[in-house]
Amino acid sequence: MTKKLEGKVAVVTGSGHGIGRAYAIRLAQEGAKVVVAEIDSVAAQKVSDEINNLGGASIPVPTDVIEPSSLEAMVNKTIVDFGRLDILVNNAAIFSTIPMSRLPFDQISIEEWDRMMSVNVKGTWLSCCAVLPQMRKQQYGKIINISSSTAIKGSPSRIHYVTSKAGIIGFTKTLANEVGSDNICVNCIAPGNTLSEVNPDEGILKLRTEAANVRALKRVQKPEDLTGAVLFFASEDSDFITGQTLVVDGGNCLH
Repeated sequence: MTKKLEGKVAVVTGSGHGIGRAYAIRLAQEGAKVVVAEIDSVAAQKVSDEINNLGGASIPVPTDVIEPSSLEAMVNKTIVDFGRLDILVNNAAIFSTIPMSRLPFDQISIEEWDRMMSVNVKGTWLSCCAVLPQMRKQQYGKIINISSSTAIKGSPSRIHYVTSKAGIIGFTKTLANEVGSDNICVNCIAPGNTLSEVNPDEGILKLRTEAANVRALKRVQKPEDLTGAVLFFASEDSDFITGQTLVVDGGNCLH
């Protein structure tokens, strides 16, 4: 590893499982101190222990991204333990760990629609609101939002999820304009269909395998395929890049 993030402190929301876990581990391997901000406190502890056992530095902080008080406590804990906050990866979302319905647009319940927007969009907004005072104080910060390639190409039977992730792209561009004068970069990653489940059933494996057939690179996408993009946006290599969305899907959505 290149240790590009030596001396930096990163918060990764929703990092107790799947792709978020992969982000947290990669950032730690590159020298960052990592806050595992996760609503599942048991999973948060497990990932944090994993990072520490690998020689990194991490703390678990139970965090609910739709509760401002929870986010405020997470940021305070980060500053007390690590002294600063340089990187935020807005990964927490309803998708696989917190499942969603895959139904036609007019069969999704209002309650599920509102819950999707609350976690995926409002949670990202509130997380940014929580970290920005510290980043502004430092006059430095990297915010990495997570969208989806489905937001660019569309995808049937999950219109609430796709709509929420399309919102993240617009959110990224707007926030980048608002905080650029504070030397804060805001960028976005749009993953493709990724095998993020630990114990996938036959249906999930079939779904992920079929996705490989329609991309330029004919294999299943893994969480580790996304960590290089997160590292790039978290490091000094992207210091003059902001407001951008990078699609990482093996060449399915070409734009």
